[in-house]
Amino acid sequence: MKLLYITNQISGPGGLERVLSIKASYFTDELEHDVHILTLNDTTDSLFFDFSSAIQTHNIELKNSPIHYIKGYLKGIKNTISKVDPDIILVCDDGLKGMLLPLLIRKSRPMIYERHVSKEVAKGIGPNNLFNRLKTRLIYLLMRLGGQKFDAFVVLTQQNLKEWNFPNNIVIPNPLPFCKGEVSTLNNKIVIAVGKQSFQKGYDRLVKSWKDVEEKFPEWKLHIYGSEDPSKKIEKDIEKLNLSDSIKLFKPVKNIKEKFIESSVHVLSSRYEGFGMVIIEAMACGVPSVSFDCPYGPSDIIEDGKNGFLIPNGDIKALGQSLIDIIGNSEKRKKMGVYAFKSVDKFQMSVIGEKWNDLFEQLQKN
Repeated sequence: MKLLYITNQISGPGGLERVLSIKASYFTDELEHDVHILTLNDTTDSLFFDFSSAIQTHNIELKNSPIHYIKGYLKGIKNTISKVDPDIILVCDDGLKGMLLPLLIRKSRPMIYERHVSKEVAKGIGPNNLFNRLKTRLIYLLMRLGGQKFDAFVVLTQQNLKEWNFPNNIVIPNPLPFCKGEVSTLNNKIVIAVGKQSFQKGYDRLVKSWKDVEEKFPEWKLHIYGSEDPSKKIEKDIEKLNLSDSIKLFKPVKNIKEKFIESSVHVLSSRYEGFGMVIIEAMACGVPSVSFDCPYGPSDIIEDGKNGFLIPNGDIKALGQSLIDIIGNSEKRKKMGVYAFKSVDKFQMSVIGEKWNDLFEQLQKN
């Protein structure tokens, strides 16, 4: 079967790029599909994640002018579809343009949309005034209009169905990016957080909660891995609370599994998610997770008190207290780690791959 992915970039260290590298490579190498990926203003000369060499890539170079951008975007996609002639088109673009593609290109074959982030992202970080509320409502309306035109609208968790109540919905979680094997001893005095420095990831909230942890357990360190925020806001927050010796910031690393194995607790402070892939990555290394119960993802993975802790979203004091509890009780931490390791078997790529292949075959028959 010939598959064409339409996305933005695949060269960077982001979560979507990582998931796509895993799935597209599996579809190519294990399921023997003919996979093509179309990107926008990207280069595949230096990829952060590994993609199968059998995958064929295509790129559209777009100009910054809005008129040229839109015309070039649509023309490039149509030309690539004509050239590749795919059996199924998969759209991995959380922006509005991705959701409107069936209308913009006049859908001529089965199309699947993959949603990798909460609807909350459309609200942005601007003031909650009338203009922004009306703007958000318009975006939601257009998303709904476009989303229902796909043959399948794939979300990552059952909770995501609260946001996207479409007749074409299907739930397929993200897969584990690596095989289960070596696990953490959970003895190192390190708490790990992974994700780019952004409003979504909520590191401003995590830094505040860590102040209580540092006062109780000054020997423990918080390691944050992710792309830097140009504004350096998180660094300013750390310095303001005198936590520079306790919190360390690192750039993204390709083999994050090694860092999970070196850690004893994972923490997720996001305001919203699409899934929370870092949670299953941590658990595959036997590391329990402490997470805000944000929309959506963590509550589909974490069984509160068994393989981690779910904290009311935004309760900074409770997040800090849960970290203190799990740090201060090694026996409980290790028991949770064992359960965490067992609880992620359902996210193995072979299991997730079968769900995708069933969907491909169903759409091709229809």
